[in-house]
Amino acid sequence: MTDPRFQVLKRQRPWRDAFYYQKTEVLYQMTYVFCQRFLPAHGDRTVDQMVQAARSGKQNIIEGTEDGETSTEMHIKLLNVARSSLQELREDYRDYLLTRHLPIWTPAHDRYKQMQDFCRQHNRLEDYQPFLQKWNDEEMANIALTLCYMTDTMLNRHLKSLEEEFVTQGGIKERMYAARTGYRQEQDAELAHLRQEVVPLLHQEIARLKQLLALHGIPF
Repeated sequence: MTDPRFQVLKRQRPWRDAFYYQKTEVLYQMTYVFCQRFLPAHGDRTVDQMVQAARSGKQNIIEGTEDGETSTEMHIKLLNVARSSLQELREDYRDYLLTRHLPIWTPAHDRYKQMQDFCRQHNRLEDYQPFLQKWNDEEMANIALTLCYMTDTMLNRHLKSLEEEFVTQGGIKERMYAARTGYRQEQDAELAHLRQEVVPLLHQEIARLKQLLALHGIPF
């Protein structure tokens, strides 16, 4: 097993376990269904833009997490791409509501708190699937907006921790240098320790052998 002190590749939390990833998976599936149900099948570029933005948010989290094992810099870059894609998706949902004169639910709306609680407590796709064919466009768009905001907050928090880690620990080059330096220092320390233990024993053994030779009159 690799000594964690000399670890070069970073151990990443599985992306499927991250709540921000789970919410982007919900957003992708929800957006796909939303476009099928409420937008024209042909002649509207919004459909492709929304589906691609939702997919980009999800896929860049996967790629960023995988690349993060070797490159914190790439991890940060791809998570920022994911954030940008989700911000674009958020604006598309917002535009849909505004152009159709549908309300954007605010804290004053009677269903706002219920929506916030549901989205905060549920991350997995199976929690939302039973409703994707039942919610109307106003409901789906507002829930998608809420998921976009929540996911952005989570990603932003994670990005700050990655940036702090990059500043304090550096990238793979710094970790490789630290690992090599740490390994050499440990080897030097072990060698010095062995010398402290073995050299006195050797001197004692030499002295014993000299005494033994002297007793038998053997010159040395």
